[in-house]
Amino acid sequence: MAHSFTQEYFQIPVVTRAYTTACVLTTAAVQLEFISPFQLYFNPELIIRRYQIWRLITSFLFFGSLGFSFVFNIIFLYRYCRMLEEGCFRGRTADFVFMFLFGGIVITLFGLFANIFFLGQAFIIMLVYVWSRRHPLIRMNFFGLLNFQAPFLPWVLMGFSLLLGNSIVVDLLGISVGHMYYFLEDVFPNQPGGRKLLMTPELLLWENPKFHTIPNSQSCSKAS
Repeated sequence: MAHSFTQEYFQIPVVTRAYTTACVLTTAAVQLEFISPFQLYFNPELIIRRYQIWRLITSFLFFGSLGFSFVFNIIFLYRYCRMLEEGCFRGRTADFVFMFLFGGIVITLFGLFANIFFLGQAFIIMLVYVWSRRHPLIRMNFFGLLNFQAPFLPWVLMGFSLLLGNSIVVDLLGISVGHMYYFLEDVFPNQPGGRKLLMTPELLLWENPKFHTIPNSQSCSKAS
């Protein structure tokens, strides 16, 4: 059984595996009281004045203590991150990592003004948004209550947050950054006079073949 689990674990695409594992281990460390959420949250003052640079990363890794919210976020993270990596970004790991960097940096910049302590949920919504816009014809079912097409999924999730009494600022942030990436990567280059603005840095194109970029024709369909 252990061998089967290990085999299944290493079949998960590398970026999805790394991010999901980091999130689970971070939450486990908090539950076991090895670290405190106060050491993880996004605090620009501590980052700049105390040089606590790790907060730029850890604020994307913690989704709260074990419970419904944590399980919900981890399931969505794993599902849509993996579908993107095995679908649109198959054979384009460098491009996928660059999308992570783009989303993380922009969410962090917006986070300076949005007073958000943990940025991981916004990042998940960004992933969901990009996936949903690249699969516009897929029919979705939400808890057996709603049927809709994929592009409405981020908005349904925002409505669900509203029903639970949570702030929708995080959802709006994720949707906004997701749309920025989608527009710059999929829409603008295909417009008259448009061009590709998001270029994966050569630094990410490692010698490992898994990180090489392949032509966009091999990725999922994009807007025209």
